[in-house]
Amino acid sequence: MSLTSGLHSPRTPLRRFLDRELSAGPKLLRESFRAQHRTDTLLLPPPGVGTEAGTVGTAIDQRLRLAFTTTAPVDLATEAGIDLTGGIGRGAGLRMRAIGGELAARLAETAHRLSLDNRALSMDRAHDEEEDLARMLLAAAWYQVMARNPYGFTCTPLYLTALEDPDGFTLDRLLQLPNQDMVDDVVHQLYLATTGPLEALRARTRPQDCLGGPTFPGVDITADADLVVHGLLLDFKSTKHPFARGLSQQTANQLIGYLLLDTADRYRIDTLGLYLTRSGVLASWPAEEYLDLLGTCRRDLTELRTVVTELLAGCQADAIPYSQEEEQQARELLERLAPVIAAGHCATCAQPLPSSTGRPRKFCNPRCRAREQTLRRKGLLPGALTPVLPRLRTASPEPAEDWQVVSLTPRFRR
Repeated sequence: MSLTSGLHSPRTPLRRFLDRELSAGPKLLRESFRAQHRTDTLLLPPPGVGTEAGTVGTAIDQRLRLAFTTTAPVDLATEAGIDLTGGIGRGAGLRMRAIGGELAARLAETAHRLSLDNRALSMDRAHDEEEDLARMLLAAAWYQVMARNPYGFTCTPLYLTALEDPDGFTLDRLLQLPNQDMVDDVVHQLYLATTGPLEALRARTRPQDCLGGPTFPGVDITADADLVVHGLLLDFKSTKHPFARGLSQQTANQLIGYLLLDTADRYRIDTLGLYLTRSGVLASWPAEEYLDLLGTCRRDLTELRTVVTELLAGCQADAIPYSQEEEQQARELLERLAPVIAAGHCATCAQPLPSSTGRPRKFCNPRCRAREQTLRRKGLLPGALTPVLPRLRTASPEPAEDWQVVSLTPRFRR
């Protein structure tokens, strides 16, 4: 299971659970984010980035992680993607895996040689060194696509170039593939970070206090955040619309998803944050404030983590039910895990109702009344109508003819 796929559609059990539990919706949190996002700076991607904006985003995320810690210069998704390319047919796959191994070795050697996490040095290095790093990280980002979306990998310049000429596919050839606009975009976002709150945060920490790409063992779902620093879980976003879209419902749910998946409190997360790489803004919230803004007042954090663990163990929480039987199973599980709201408490947020001399109240304010109607319309409350199920899928897409049959289940999602 994947956190990203579980949050993508409002029909998955995980998303339905969160939509029900987050009784306030994302509006209050979004307003808080906008209050913190005060800047006139905005780095737009150059024209040559085009459809590779996601690749650039992955590369700058990893470069910023390396500024805090070089303990694992090559992240797990890149390692998995390199390994998986060996299953592609026609000999190109073995070549891609071999070149990926060379890339990983060079990236690790460079990160340690340049002491990227050395607090006695600035976050950035010489311009030519940063360009070389950007090319390596962009190439590594293409390998990550193999781990996250194998069919999408067939559209990457890495795959197309290796397939066209496997014998001529070398590490030098791979590092020439990112165009100059992509390289410049990564480097300029790094330079912006050196003059803002991220550099200040880095200066206050030690490499051993930081963990890049934290994962969440103990739960049956894959997820990897960007950075944990002294209890601050930080996610990097390279959106080019940071004010309007920097805190979408997907992003809000993603942060709380990371918080809830740390069921053993392994990372001691007490603050959640976002760093916007194109505007240089770092917005953060104490974990309890974040929960309150989203309206998770029905349960405390410990109980929420317990219930999420039960949900993940009881169904395919990241997949849309495609049969009446799956839908019924999901509904019964969600109803069983629903919070019990005592008499005298708001039917939406479960807070004690204000005293009233007139007719007994059901909601503490008009916003909760409107929110309850929304939840009921979406089938998220007991007794609500069952939403219309999507059509059953009839067939799976055929893999490309040059692929050997390997496991194509996405293993890593952000």
